[in-house]
Amino acid sequence: MARRISGRSHGDPRSADTRAKVKDDYRPSRDEILRYIAENPDRSGKREIAKAFALRGEDRIWLKDLLRDLQDEGLLTKERKRLTRAGALPHVAVLDIVGRDADGVLLANPSEYTGAGSPPVIAIRMSRGASGPVPGIGDRVLAKTFPTDDPSGPAYTGRVMKIFEKRSEAVLGVFRVLKDGSFRIEPVERRQPELIVDKEFQNGAKNGDLVEVEPARASRYGLPRAKVLAVLGSLTSEKAVSMIAIHAHDIPHIFPADVIAEAEAAKPAALAGREDWRDLPLVTIDPADAKDHDDAVFSTPDTDEKNPGGIIATVAIADVAAYIRYGTPLDREALKRGNSVYFPDRVVPMLPERISNDLCSLREGEDRPAIAVRMTFSAEGRKLRHSFHRVMMKSAAKLAYPQAQAAIDGVPDDKTGPILDSVLKPLWDAYAVLKRGRNARQPLELDLPERKILLKPDGTVDRVVVPERLDAHKLIEEFMIQANVAAAETLEGKKEPLVFRIHDAPSLAKQESLREFLQTLGLSLARGAQMRPGQFNGILERVRGADNEALVNEVVLRSQSQAEYSPKNIGHFGLNLRRYAHFTSPIRRYADLIVHRGLIAALGLGPGGLTQQEADRLEEVAALISATERRAMAAERDTVDRLIAAYLAERINDTFDARISGVTKAGLFVQLPQYGADGFIPVSSLNGDYYIYDETARSLFGERTGKGYQLADRVEVRLLEVAPMAGAMRFEMLSDPKPLPGSRRSFHKAKGRARASQSRFGPRGRRR
Repeated sequence: MARRISGRSHGDPRSADTRAKVKDDYRPSRDEILRYIAENPDRSGKREIAKAFALRGEDRIWLKDLLRDLQDEGLLTKERKRLTRAGALPHVAVLDIVGRDADGVLLANPSEYTGAGSPPVIAIRMSRGASGPVPGIGDRVLAKTFPTDDPSGPAYTGRVMKIFEKRSEAVLGVFRVLKDGSFRIEPVERRQPELIVDKEFQNGAKNGDLVEVEPARASRYGLPRAKVLAVLGSLTSEKAVSMIAIHAHDIPHIFPADVIAEAEAAKPAALAGREDWRDLPLVTIDPADAKDHDDAVFSTPDTDEKNPGGIIATVAIADVAAYIRYGTPLDREALKRGNSVYFPDRVVPMLPERISNDLCSLREGEDRPAIAVRMTFSAEGRKLRHSFHRVMMKSAAKLAYPQAQAAIDGVPDDKTGPILDSVLKPLWDAYAVLKRGRNARQPLELDLPERKILLKPDGTVDRVVVPERLDAHKLIEEFMIQANVAAAETLEGKKEPLVFRIHDAPSLAKQESLREFLQTLGLSLARGAQMRPGQFNGILERVRGADNEALVNEVVLRSQSQAEYSPKNIGHFGLNLRRYAHFTSPIRRYADLIVHRGLIAALGLGPGGLTQQEADRLEEVAALISATERRAMAAERDTVDRLIAAYLAERINDTFDARISGVTKAGLFVQLPQYGADGFIPVSSLNGDYYIYDETARSLFGERTGKGYQLADRVEVRLLEVAPMAGAMRFEMLSDPKPLPGSRRSFHKAKGRARASQSRFGPRGRRR
């Protein structure tokens, strides 16, 4: 008979007496396994579960089948190689403290929660032996979470690892001058009240300016007052729009005085202790408008007779660790930012300009410290060996992608002409070799063009373009991937702690959802837990050039997991690599700086290596920089949405070609391919039929006709309403519904599901 688990965090979950009496054919119950996984989130891999319950031989096969059944039933989900209870919080999470219970214990909710129902409640406690500030209501903290057994109390306890800096009380708003000459602040966020500004606190603001204000205490009567702290620019300028995103997402954008002082006091690194590579003609190839250059490349054929057709590829990366030492003001600020954030006309950098654009930028013709990797590949693109070096280099040329590509295509200029045969052609020869290796590896190959917003001098949108994807881009990308792989392999081989860049395979639930969708198109996806990118590539190849190519690419993309940072390696599914770490951009990513420090320590390359104190914090650091990366992506996306919405605000009632980018019960999201902007069409505005949502087919179809609209359909729409500050647009559908692929089968299945739902719920959504 199965027994309950003791609740300890490690080792065999049974007591010593129980283990002494247990029979050889002991098998734990489903509840015991679920409880063990909930209580041991760090030790919930299949092997660890088997070890905890002393399962061997055929019992391990039984366990594998049981775990798969629990996943199919939705009771477990697989994240990396570990199993978690469905809807469970991650073991390390960012929490917002929202109140106290009757005993005064702090209570928190996860700051990001995408699960069903209300977010779980976490009872907060401090780490053992912690000193310094104590968290309070309103604070945001990083904490380890542990599930509890008390059904009447909080679902989790949280042990605080870090308290984030409190947000400033300043708010954003639009400065308005009323007809009577008085001043008001129109809030950017709806939850903020309108504010009055007295003339002595105007601080130079003019009508229509975006301003940062400090609210005063609200009086008993009338609107609260405020004073203008800073004028951020005109509401119509991009600077103001990006500042809204910076403020809304709590992105640090002003360097503290001690950080600037440390950066300005930094001296150029010396040659002593480094290899002198200044005669090697390394070149940088970047976007034409790049201000910092953190990678340079060079290649030659391998002269070893044992490696015919092989090449030696060299990648040199700015030695940021030479200037940013662990625990200094520069380091603390870099970790807080996590990464640089890129907007259409500004960059919020991770490091001050003195470091990022000067001392660490691999400028043409100037001595710069670097950490370089020299990699030897066979003619088939298989890496044979590599070595890391701490060097002093001097870039032979600063090139832009189109400039380098033009030289290879037969149109060299004054800069590329002299190095065409000696530098550029060997680089392209090396790329041909690396491409063979990439083709053999078969990473995920999604065809999703990226758009770039070009601005006018006044900061407003000029046009949106899709930059051409050149071989020059692919060359640098492949060189960087191989350098990242070499860094991960070296550190793992030396057993040096590091932060991996990991990307999990799609969950079983997402695989099944994708499989059901593909069946509606007459396509099949093999079953099995061990998915490979090549299986997705086969699907994408079958629809290449077909009408549903964009649709399938979009759905395959949405089935993928999100890449993140972790000190525990599970490999990178999308790139189809066992070991991968970010090494090539330490100017703009803190993860790369950690890897640099690890290489310095592991290989004995001098000062600035990873310290034990830093190594002990890698789990916390990985969670932080994964969060700052998501924050940056959201801020960049919000800014683009607001810019495009403002740009189209003058085109109300115009018609546009669009593509359906999302389907929900509430309606259709449509994207304007020309601009990359999204808007919404409410289902209530779709005329001529009653529309039913089919989740499997990603479609809305008419109950009477069976015709409808599906994800990725090309349609014509009319713009009805724009809210520029929200980045929101509402459209009207002009295109008629069409017969859907597999519409008869999909129609009857979805209609049956809709009727089943209506039988459980009343006409207003109330459960019967």
